[in-house]
Amino acid sequence: MVFYFTTRCGNYTIYMGKDKYENEDLIKYGLPEDCWFHVDDLSSAHVYLRLKPGMTLDDIPEDCLTDCCSLVKANSIQGCKMSSVYIVYTRWKNLKKVSSFCSLNFRQMNKAFISNIFRDSAS
Repeated sequence: MVFYFTTRCGNYTIYMGKDKYENEDLIKYGLPEDCWFHVDDLSSAHVYLRLKPGMTLDDIPEDCLTDCCSLVKANSIQGCKMSSVYIVYTRWKNLKKVSSFCSLNFRQMNKAFISNIFRDSAS
């Protein structure tokens, strides 16, 4: 079951797969206006931000970027234990499956550096 959330500003919907099967469904049924987020070079949840028609990556509000990046970092087995990770994000249409279970190539990528998002000091 794919999870979905409303952004803090309430204007956007975020979808998240918790395992490789849900991530496969998100890749399969994504829409051109979806923006995909993932922890770079680590296993993590796939997070999709449903953009408004006509929006570009540069139009994504900062709080929406933070929400999406926080979710992928918090849902990465290795990334959630690290003080900082790189998050990659791109439009769904730029994803290209090259083999089974989420081995992906990118035609275009932007990077956002996220540090200490949702990291509990006790962990």
